[in-house]
Amino acid sequence: MKFYIASSLKNKENVRHVAESLKAYGFQQTYDWTTNSKIDSIAELRKIGQEEVSGVLAADIVIVMIPAGKGSHVELGIALGAGKKICLYSSTNELNEIGNTCTFYHVDSVEQRIGSLEDLINSITSLFKNTA
Repeated sequence: MKFYIASSLKNKENVRHVAESLKAYGFQQTYDWTTNSKIDSIAELRKIGQEEVSGVLAADIVIVMIPAGKGSHVELGIALGAGKKICLYSSTNELNEIGNTCTFYHVDSVEQRIGSLEDLINSITSLFKNTA
């Protein structure tokens, strides 16, 4: 199963932890944006943006980890439009607090996961076992 993780730079270490854990189970990451650093040109941004779009489109599942920034929400939109399986993760129930939520967090194709990072990893790997 191929996966893409969308999140913010603030969440980079958690993204890396989840990605490494999923890869240990045999999952394939379609693009790892956490390796990018010191971006100083529009050309670099364009290249990264295209790789992110391609990564979302190549994934079987798109994981959106809160906190998430502008780019993550664009990636969520791409995944929704492409009919991808989407897992929206938060360690707290902020996804369901009216002041913190987004309409797209509640559409039918978005599955919420609330809990620890290990809960998230276990739910994704269980899904993989059920579809393998």
